[in-house]
Amino acid sequence: MLESRPIKSPCISVCVMDPATGWCEGCLRTLAEIGAWSRLSADARETVMRGLPARRRIFAEKRAPTEAGR
Repeated sequence: MLESRPIKSPCISVCVMDPATGWCEGCLRTLAEIGAWSRLSADARETVMRGLPARRRIFAEKRAPTEAGR
């Protein structure tokens, strides 16, 4: 039987919360997800991790300069 490794935290030590999204600018998790991480099951951690790429795209679009602002 293979033992599964725990899913590591996506934290990159850039701990700044974005007030508009409620996500950490470094790892893109919410405060609730960050606070609960050590207690989350592997399935719950995987669910959070699967959502991070979409959050990253949303966050990048929000930060991108608009055409009108150039």
